[in-house]
Amino acid sequence: MTKHLAACPQRRAVIEEANGKKGESQTLLHLRAQDNDGGDYWLDLEMRGNSALSTLDHYLREIWLECCGHLSQFGQFGDEIPQTRKAKAAFADSESIVHLYDFGTTSETLIKLIGTREGKPTTKHPIALMARNRMPETPCIECGKPAAWLCQECVSEHDVWGVLCDEHAKTHPHHNYDEPMPLCNSPRMGMCGYEGPAEPPY
Repeated sequence: MTKHLAACPQRRAVIEEANGKKGESQTLLHLRAQDNDGGDYWLDLEMRGNSALSTLDHYLREIWLECCGHLSQFGQFGDEIPQTRKAKAAFADSESIVHLYDFGTTSETLIKLIGTREGKPTTKHPIALMARNRMPETPCIECGKPAAWLCQECVSEHDVWGVLCDEHAKTHPHHNYDEPMPLCNSPRMGMCGYEGPAEPPY
């Protein structure tokens, strides 16, 4: 995907249109955010270099992570990066940083600097979503058909990734939890109180 974005004619046209507008050029960062547990979930983002890391924290919470207002940080424990730091300064020190959300049931996101460009932003927002993974396909634990639902009881009580098709979501026993929840395109799915819907904030 990173190679495609670099060569994509539509992407180039969007950049040229943005560069033709009024305003000053600035440093824009191409960031790849991916879950640090397999990498099935990923986002290609373009972020303004002068925006603070708190902006990226908000974006990740909204599109992937937010469930119960947990604490979060950039950097590993004991080596935290202040969220007030500008993105271009943070990635000048390292080509990748880690984002942690929820210090109990922790979601860990690896954020890599893919490249930079000098130009004008393509949107009015500090972060633009350029591409993301397709929803991973998983088979129903009962019949092997494509799953669309997740049984929280299986996950929490039996340590089983209880994904179910439409048919078996109706008949699968759920004694101590609510009905199965819809699968969503987020690595936070099945953790703590996360219910999605895994949509970008803008």
